[in-house]
Amino acid sequence: MDEIEKRQFEELARISKALAHASRLFIIHKLDEQEYCVKDLTEMIGVDISTVSKHLTILKNAGIITDEKRGNCVYYKLQCRCVLSMFSCLTDVISTNRERMNEI
Repeated sequence: MDEIEKRQFEELARISKALAHASRLFIIHKLDEQEYCVKDLTEMIGVDISTVSKHLTILKNAGIITDEKRGNCVYYKLQCRCVLSMFSCLTDVISTNRERMNEI
């Protein structure tokens, strides 16, 4: 692996790590529907606001979402909708695994 490939795979790993949490996947799923403010996402997820804020920061730093301050609220939206295609791929993997387990 050359240096360019190494950097590319390291970046892919960094973004994959940002996606590797159920709450962050839920946030992405909800942001596909519409923009939400931190307060709304906090109520939906059912954890404290500081935890949701940390998840949002991780997703923002990975370039997956963006934010915009409006009044006292910060609203989040998807920046890269292409991550949603990963959901269908991962769902296919789950289905394949279940089918394989049923064959055993």
